[in-house]
Amino acid sequence: MREGDNKQMTQGALQTSNDSKLVTDIRRMIEETRAAVAITVNAGLTMLYWHIGERIDREILGHERAEYGKQIIATLSRQLLDEYGRGFSEKNLRRMMQFATVFPDERIVQTLCAKVGKVGARSPNTARIRQS
Repeated sequence: MREGDNKQMTQGALQTSNDSKLVTDIRRMIEETRAAVAITVNAGLTMLYWHIGERIDREILGHERAEYGKQIIATLSRQLLDEYGRGFSEKNLRRMMQFATVFPDERIVQTLCAKVGKVGARSPNTARIRQS
């Protein structure tokens, strides 16, 4: 083997090593960003569900569980299901209302979302868990 050939092989190995580090670094950036986005989306959805539950309870039902409330929730659910899908079933709307009843102060929910986000961001398996 000539000296020039050896130099080319060494450069090829270095390039492969650099390519591998580049790919590894880019993969890490993608995973970290995915995890951060998932945390942000989850917090946003949590607040949305709280607001929906609170609004249904306050404005439509007036904090009462009257029989007509069941009909209103059923109608609302049908309308939302048509446009937004299964996440807005009657059962889920009732859970949103229950969520808002159990945590009546929006600030508590915001604090919980922030704390869960911080814990999730520190977890090494966050990205893997959020993808499944």
